[in-house]
Amino acid sequence: MKSYLVPIIMILTLITAPAVAGNIVNQSGQPASFSDSGSTADQTISAAGRADTAEDDGFEADIFQEDQADQSQSTHDMVADPLEGLNRAVFVFNDKLYMYGLRPIAKGYARIVPSFARQGVKHFFKNLLFPIRFVNDLLQGKGEAAGMEFCAFFINTTLGFGGLNDFARKYVGIQLQHEDFGQTLGSYGIGNGIYLMLPVLGPSSLRDAVGRAGDRLIDPINYTQPWELSWGASGLEKVNKTSFRIGEYEAFKEAAIDPYTAMRNAYIQNRNALVNDLVGAQKLKSFKD
Repeated sequence: MKSYLVPIIMILTLITAPAVAGNIVNQSGQPASFSDSGSTADQTISAAGRADTAEDDGFEADIFQEDQADQSQSTHDMVADPLEGLNRAVFVFNDKLYMYGLRPIAKGYARIVPSFARQGVKHFFKNLLFPIRFVNDLLQGKGEAAGMEFCAFFINTTLGFGGLNDFARKYVGIQLQHEDFGQTLGSYGIGNGIYLMLPVLGPSSLRDAVGRAGDRLIDPINYTQPWELSWGASGLEKVNKTSFRIGEYEAFKEAAIDPYTAMRNAYIQNRNALVNDLVGAQKLKSFKD
């Protein structure tokens, strides 16, 4: 049985790199038209995903924020990119992985799995990753935020049926914020360092690459046994998340004159906003109709 599960799980994991596909919209804050627009079915899936996201708290931060768009022209000066040639090659590689790997799988997944079930999976993984946010809140001296995280985790794990329902947000009004070790390092005054486009993982900076390693140490999924289950869970989480964002990456590429530069600038701009706890970034805006 494992002989055929292993390659499937490995493929699911490898194609999840452009998670940015689920985090990018154009600078107007609205999805642009699709270059391969393919099909009415694609647009229907995308519209449904936006509606589902609007009902949620939009926990995953969008790379583009309306209140940051006017600053994008100066973002280039915020990060050094000495490896631009290599980074561009990796960007193309990740783009192909998304277009021919993650995208068709996420589209098929969205057609087969009903929206309410995908929302439950999304809430489950958000609740499961509580230790990352909780620990980084403590490391940043955000005692109140850490307390809210703990309360939300307890409520959602018990009353929310193991996290499948975001009971704490819907009925108690607890709004959580995205926190990771990269933000923690930034709060200590450590700069972005150089810009990196990581194979499979997508845009990053030297500081955030180190932060990823720190977060993995407290990620419960990494300690799941056997390893096939851990990889499968990671693959499911990425495919499920992308199923709500189908079409956004394509729209971003069409709207940008130079997609690589636009992604670099938007990524660094958004990360700087999160480190500085800017209101616009930490509201984690949902799509508007």
